[in-house]
Amino acid sequence: MTAPLVVVGDTLLDVDVDGEADRLCPDAPVPVVDVAAEHARPGGAGLAALLAARDGADVVLITAIGDDPEGHRLCGLLSEEVELVRLPLHGRTAGKRRIRSRGQTLLRLDTGDGRARPVDSPEAARALAAAGAVLVSDYGRGVARMARELPGRTGAPVVWDPHPRGERPAPGCALLTPSESEAGRLCSTGYRGPDQAARHLVRELRAKAVAVTAGMRGASLAVQGGPLTKIPAPVTASGQDVCGAGDRLAGAAALALRDGADVTEAVTLGVGEASAFVERGGAAAVRITEQRLGDRPRTALEVAKLTRAYGGRLIATGGCFDLLHAGHVSLLRRARALGDALVVCVNSDDSVRRLKGPTRPIVDVRDRVEVLRALSCVDAVLVFDEDTPAAAIELLRPDAWVKGGDYQGEVLPESEVLGRLGAETVVLSTLPGRSTTNLIREIR
Repeated sequence: MTAPLVVVGDTLLDVDVDGEADRLCPDAPVPVVDVAAEHARPGGAGLAALLAARDGADVVLITAIGDDPEGHRLCGLLSEEVELVRLPLHGRTAGKRRIRSRGQTLLRLDTGDGRARPVDSPEAARALAAAGAVLVSDYGRGVARMARELPGRTGAPVVWDPHPRGERPAPGCALLTPSESEAGRLCSTGYRGPDQAARHLVRELRAKAVAVTAGMRGASLAVQGGPLTKIPAPVTASGQDVCGAGDRLAGAAALALRDGADVTEAVTLGVGEASAFVERGGAAAVRITEQRLGDRPRTALEVAKLTRAYGGRLIATGGCFDLLHAGHVSLLRRARALGDALVVCVNSDDSVRRLKGPTRPIVDVRDRVEVLRALSCVDAVLVFDEDTPAAAIELLRPDAWVKGGDYQGEVLPESEVLGRLGAETVVLSTLPGRSTTNLIREIR
């Protein structure tokens, strides 16, 4: 099994608003855009990770995302294609909204002041230890700080794609991929073009190689102890949207180094892939089907995964739910109000018989599940065959487990697994006089 590419960096929410602009506003000399469509995608390190994943690679993205609507949307865009290791963010998730007409950006609106919080993440440490290559995609919002010691600690090649407002690349990287303007800012002496900058940065930053990218002119590659190589870009028409080209180049080069290519081969491949990416329309052509809880019926495990990906709070509860009544509905509505999604764990027919006796259930499990799924407050149902829902809870890993009735001070059968998962136990009162047992007695 090939080791994954680990991308470390700042992720933004990018949104393109596309429309027609064929007239000016009557009260100001600005175009009026009739909006036709809106497309969202991850930007920054998120885009680099997404594009690498679409090359067929296993990709782990270590990034900081806020607990806000933009952050939840961003997690949903990423969750289906990359493994996400989420770090805390101080402030709001950064976003860029481009207003476009006929392929031309008319205006860009930047939002979000979020910066990564320094934190020790065991999950991030495990991902980095297993990496086949590491791409540091720095967008100036603090995540790259945690990569400062990587070149000396990991045997995997480290590719660093810098940013004007970001960290100075750590010494010892396998490859740096600054643009011309970024290279100029990194040079401590006068800047005299990409060739000289590449040679200078190899020495100054003690990098094994530096590729200064120059758009349609390709890249200038300097290698430690070796000659300078000019890598031309395939012929590309001018005037195209180059947004995301640097992310595409760095990601493709990192994957090539992971797979054993030498640095010249890796950068040549990266330049070619970046050129092809621009020819296909660049970042504006990237399409993602956004995952939302209400899109379609989902399994309980899908709901659990998607809720966590959005940074939401998952609630679970359990029971037989034989002869569903007003007490059940009240409990489920109040349980759903505690979080962002509710999964109901239902005893199978055999499990009910063991708990309630041979005359139960009155309603078989297929019908009980169908009725529960019809409730708007229930996002998914999971059937379990054991006497307790402990195994189902282990699968779902909810943030809170809801019990109905008076359980104050009692040790629940599922308490051990809830404690191990760090899940909260919430006891909600039941409606007086409403119970399946009473219903059965009255019917008889």
